[in-house]
Amino acid sequence: SDFCTPTNIHYTMDKLKGLVNKGKEEAEKVVRKVQQKRPIGSSTGEPAADGERAYLIGGNWKCNGTMSSVKEIMNTFNDAGPIPANVEVAICAPYIHLGLCLTGLRDDISVGAQNCGVNEKFGAYTGQISAAQLVDAGIEWVIIGHSECREGFEMAGEDEELCAKKLKVALDAGLKVMFAIGEKKEEREAGTTMDVCAKQLAPAAKLLSEDDWKNVAIAYEPVWAIGTGLTATPEMAQETHASIRGWVAENVSGDVAKAVRIQYGGSMKGANAKDLLAQPDIDGGLIGGASLKADFFNVINGVL
Repeated sequence: SDFCTPTNIHYTMDKLKGLVNKGKEEAEKVVRKVQQKRPIGSSTGEPAADGERAYLIGGNWKCNGTMSSVKEIMNTFNDAGPIPANVEVAICAPYIHLGLCLTGLRDDISVGAQNCGVNEKFGAYTGQISAAQLVDAGIEWVIIGHSECREGFEMAGEDEELCAKKLKVALDAGLKVMFAIGEKKEEREAGTTMDVCAKQLAPAAKLLSEDDWKNVAIAYEPVWAIGTGLTATPEMAQETHASIRGWVAENVSGDVAKAVRIQYGGSMKGANAKDLLAQPDIDGGLIGGASLKADFFNVINGVL
């Protein structure tokens, strides 16, 4: 018959190949979806009411962990029980461990990075990872302006202007940002804590729209308390948090000041989290060492 001409046979074979290839693509999508399916988390209690700020507990793993130890701590967190419904939790892991977290960490803990490049586009930026690449990989959060990055590692650190530019680039790419600020010990002793915080916030306030602030949390980290075991008293921390909120009200808007979450990040751990989180202007924490241990969930449950 006419159907069996070489032209028709070739057309039919090409169509069959197309269907087979399409089937393979769909199968690969299913496999990827299964591989990327994360353990299901659980919650307890009631979510934050309308107009209330939900707590934000961030973990900063810094330059710590091996593939093996990361799997162990993820298993610990996956088995740690429910997370209070009024708490948002994010783990900011080293770049090389982000893939593990995106596939193995319970799905009610967001995955974040610890920094990103200032470059808005792909290109010749050797050693940098852009905000757009993080979003493409499935990352939700990033820390910008951590004191260790501002100080530098045997090289020039990131100044206020650069941190503000990174913040804006990250937000424009679709990331949520924990924007870290804080004073050194000598600045605290000199009574210039708020001057330092204002200097770090001012360039960001100039670049960000009011809408941008919906995806920003301010992480107040007194540098003298990071990793030292020293902690500001709840009253000291509350005083600074209230001053930061007041600065935002004056320099951004009252609405942003009311809504923005301000985390405390100076050696918060299970033993002191409850008293710190009970303060009216402390809306969570950015946790270092304790976020690599089961104690991280004692911090999370400190809101109860």
